[in-house]
Amino acid sequence: MLYYSVHGSVARMARFVARGIEEVDGMQARLRTVPKVSTVCEASESSVPDDGPPYVTREDLHECCALALGSPTRFGNMAAPLKYFLDGTASEWLSGTLVGKPAAVFTSTSTLHGGQESTLLSMMLPLMHHGMLVLGIPYTEKELTSTRSGGTPYGASHLAGPHNDIAITAEEQRLCVALGRRLAGVSARLGQGGI
Repeated sequence: MLYYSVHGSVARMARFVARGIEEVDGMQARLRTVPKVSTVCEASESSVPDDGPPYVTREDLHECCALALGSPTRFGNMAAPLKYFLDGTASEWLSGTLVGKPAAVFTSTSTLHGGQESTLLSMMLPLMHHGMLVLGIPYTEKELTSTRSGGTPYGASHLAGPHNDIAITAEEQRLCVALGRRLAGVSARLGQGGI
């Protein structure tokens, strides 16, 4: 599982997606993040984050059997640090590292109509170019029709509020878990290992 989080909402969502992954027998979630992108050319992040999961490596992409990708919304698109990392995966694209592996996406926004679905779609594009099998959340998950906060058929989403102070609702939690469970279940049916 690869995500970028600024205020913590996407990180909390990642843990719920991981919970769903680990509900499937034989599946294990591996949480990874990416460093911030500096506006100063000489600046660089430490090779080990101060807290949270480690930074993603090329080996993580080779070893994963599926990929859950999460990002906050930035003007209807994924955040720059995640895009920057994905832009650097040309060697994995050329070698077919991710071809045929299932993938799913999740996001958090400060407003309900702040670009949740367009962000999820923007994250799907590089995954499709990598030849991944992109999964959403089916309407058999009843929360999709009852939620008054986040949740889309394109992937899990969360409404964090303009001050990032709205907790992840019970419905949003269940949709995150359902997304992880679906991703792991498809991976298991394809005969893959941990995520």
